[in-house]
Amino acid sequence: MSQFDQVSVVKQANIYFDGKVTSRTVKFADGTRKTLGTMLPGEYEFGTDQKEVMEILAGELTVQLPGSEEWISISGTGEFTVPANAKFKLKVTQVADYVCSYLDA
Repeated sequence: MSQFDQVSVVKQANIYFDGKVTSRTVKFADGTRKTLGTMLPGEYEFGTDQKEVMEILAGELTVQLPGSEEWISISGTGEFTVPANAKFKLKVTQVADYVCSYLDA
């Protein structure tokens, strides 16, 4: 899907790591939400409250998922899932464009 129709967008940005990671929240009529954002090169650690699906639309990065010693490389496009109440690490080497979906289960 290349666009989201009939949604609400929260005006205030989510800004992390001194502005190196930013996103906007998109709310859907069914109550679900996603964030659309960019990450500048750097190393980051995020925590989750809900299960998250991260869709990388462009860029280059590696991700270390919870409980794993392995780093997974994504160049261009890719996707990974992080369970609720977990932490994951990212090493972004080229500006990354992403969509994060928040799931209840």
